[in-house]
Amino acid sequence: MVMDIISWISVGLILTTATTILINRDWRVGLGALAVQYLAASWLVTRHLPFAMGSAKLITGWMVVAVLGITRLGLTNLEHEEDTFWPRGQGFTAILMGIVALITMGSTLSIEAAIPGLGLPVIGGGILLIGAGMVHLGVTSDPWRVTIGLLTLLAGFEILYGAVESSILVTGFLALVNLGLGIIGSYLLMAGSSPLEMEDDR
Repeated sequence: MVMDIISWISVGLILTTATTILINRDWRVGLGALAVQYLAASWLVTRHLPFAMGSAKLITGWMVVAVLGITRLGLTNLEHEEDTFWPRGQGFTAILMGIVALITMGSTLSIEAAIPGLGLPVIGGGILLIGAGMVHLGVTSDPWRVTIGLLTLLAGFEILYGAVESSILVTGFLALVNLGLGIIGSYLLMAGSSPLEMEDDR
């Protein structure tokens, strides 16, 4: 019973953090929400996998957050791009996230009936993250936001996949994919900011 309560709290955290990442323009708040999101996702992963494997996902996620944070901290010339990044506005993205939440509520029971044993919180958390990641990728082309969206989508996939496959090899491969996305995202951020930095130096 206690485990189920904590699992539903994790789903609530996922919904809150995913919405925060979508709406908030401050990259620091976004990375903080992403770190909490990894904490909630790792708990849902441990519902079907050993605690050590869930902890590995949490550590990997926080490493990715650290890499992105260190990279973004040095790119002060991108601060002015935050306001021009969301042409559709915060209200539009909030509505999209509400639609994702409604779809999750409607499909969770059906998926549990089709694949029994996964657990409603696990299904709900996984679908929420996948939906939030797809929304994120659909409203932006900025490398920073695209990287966050891909990491969010992958976290949802890991939750659902971990419920049906307990292979250590696959878990390790997914951890490498997370780290790879973080490193590639950091590289694209630095590559995209180089021309601006060169103009500032002139």
